[in-house]
Amino acid sequence: MEPSSIPTDAQLVALAAEVAAEVLQHRLMLVTAESCTGGWIAKTLTDLEGSSAWFHAGVVTYSYEAKEALLGVNPHTLEQTGAVSEETVLEMVSGALARLGAGVAVAVTGIAGPSGGTPEKPVGTVWIGWKRRGGYGHAQLFHFSGDREAVRRQTVAAALTGLRKTLTE
Repeated sequence: MEPSSIPTDAQLVALAAEVAAEVLQHRLMLVTAESCTGGWIAKTLTDLEGSSAWFHAGVVTYSYEAKEALLGVNPHTLEQTGAVSEETVLEMVSGALARLGAGVAVAVTGIAGPSGGTPEKPVGTVWIGWKRRGGYGHAQLFHFSGDREAVRRQTVAAALTGLRKTLTE
């Protein structure tokens, strides 16, 4: 799948199946911490039969307060860098692992649109973070194009692709 293409439902299911196979192979449990995707990553993963064997939990946190309370994101981080930042997504993915007790996590935060963008962080700006228990989190900045659904679909695909990479490295 090309980075600029909008993934289909079938492509998302195929990516989810690849992630599921890797999570099972490593005997891990997976958690998601989502903002701009509203639980779409968790839905895509749990649409797979047997997902309860490897999917532990998913948290959707749109507000600053929810990010702080459910994922342990530092209020200072949110005040200084905003919700859509490398620092915030790394705290989200670390908090998901620590608070939900899994072996691997993915976190996303971004601006899906159609409003909410700024010149510094336009619509389509998304940070995704991945982390395995005992390892270091890593994050990547994406600039997706299209409408709200297109940005969210691309985010789900990138999150799943990054999970697969995190599990195979």
